[in-house]
Amino acid sequence: MAEESCHRVAPVHTHPEQVPVRTALAALADPVRLLIVRELAGSPDWTRACGSFRVPVRKAALSHHFQVLRSAGLVEQRDEGAKRLNRLRREEFEARFPGLLDLVLREDD
Repeated sequence: MAEESCHRVAPVHTHPEQVPVRTALAALADPVRLLIVRELAGSPDWTRACGSFRVPVRKAALSHHFQVLRSAGLVEQRDEGAKRLNRLRREEFEARFPGLLDLVLREDD
C-alpha cells in the first residue's frame, strides 16, 4: 500500500462540465485509476486519504493517477492536517456523462 501521498501543493480541480469524453474515458481506462474510483465509490465522501488505497504503485505514480482523475473531473481533494482526503464527484460526473460511471463501476466486466 502506498504511503500518504499527493499532498502539499494545492490540487487543481477540473469541473466535469469542462471535460471532453475522451479525457474521461482515458482516465477510467487505466486499471489503477479504475481501482481508485471503485474504492472511492464504496466509501463516504472525504473519508479516504491518498495513502489508504491498495494500489500497486509508489507515491509519485499515485500522485500522477490522482492528478489525472482530478483533470477528468472524477475526483475532488482537500487537505486536512497532514492528509489529503478524496471524494468521488459522482453527481457532477453523472450530470456530464449519464450512465458512464455506473457502467465502469460494474464488477462483472
